[in-house]
Amino acid sequence: MSKWKKRLITSWEYYAFLAIPLIYLFLFVYIPMAGVQIAFRRYTPMGGIWGSEWVGLRNILKFFQSYQFRRVLPNTLRLAIYALVAGFPIPIIFALLLNVMNNGHLKRLVQTVTYMPHFISTVVLVGMVIRFCSPVNGVYGQIVNLFHLKGVDILAQPGTFPHLYVWSGVWQHFGWSSIIYLAALAGVSAELHEAAEIDGASRFQRVIHIDFPSILPTATILLILGFGQIMGIGFEKVFLMQNSLNLRTSEVISTYVYKVGLGSGGLSDYSYATAIGLFNSVVNLIMAGGVNAITRRLSNTSLW
Repeated sequence: MSKWKKRLITSWEYYAFLAIPLIYLFLFVYIPMAGVQIAFRRYTPMGGIWGSEWVGLRNILKFFQSYQFRRVLPNTLRLAIYALVAGFPIPIIFALLLNVMNNGHLKRLVQTVTYMPHFISTVVLVGMVIRFCSPVNGVYGQIVNLFHLKGVDILAQPGTFPHLYVWSGVWQHFGWSSIIYLAALAGVSAELHEAAEIDGASRFQRVIHIDFPSILPTATILLILGFGQIMGIGFEKVFLMQNSLNLRTSEVISTYVYKVGLGSGGLSDYSYATAIGLFNSVVNLIMAGGVNAITRRLSNTSLW
């Protein structure tokens, strides 16, 4: 009997548990990928996926030639890079600061307070942003009226949309995102800190030379994953914060695909929407692979 068969017999319970997510991925991720061919067809409900006319790259070229391409692609990249640059280092800094706190009760309180916003739904969060920024009855409006200033509608300004979107997301998720770094810091040997302290290293020096290098591999993996989703700006939050006045900076690929694919009045174009979504996924894959290769060459740490 081969070694693999012996392992399968002796550890069949583990393989049974592993089979459940594999079956799920096969049924709901890999089989539906057959529908990607809609991007290369002129899809009609009567013809179906397999019977619709094959048009090749026409739908993708149509997107490249569209005036919307010059709007939604820069908007998507701008929001994604802004969110990554602003949101990636803050959980790391927060975890390092939280790790040096000696007061256990205060540390747990800070953790609880910063974790809680993560569990707020997107709809509620956007409602809070709108309520806070309202020039009529929001906190911003009350402050403006208190000092008898002339206020503007922040939510209607195209220039303020990226800042509201990014920093509300940073506030919501930085506490929760720090958990994985705190877990990595928990594995740092106390002997390293003791040896450094004996050598006269300050607490700040120990953070820089011991704590930070210990979480650097974890941060590298998360950075690769972040670049792999750089075109995957979430649909719900952008769509809820979007209005006709800030559309110039708030229209991204995900919202455009929704409007094209589920347009009202018989204007839905499933093939065109699928082609745009496919382009989005391919760019994500290229970004993830490129960043993974760079980090592997520079730090010998990579996702694969």
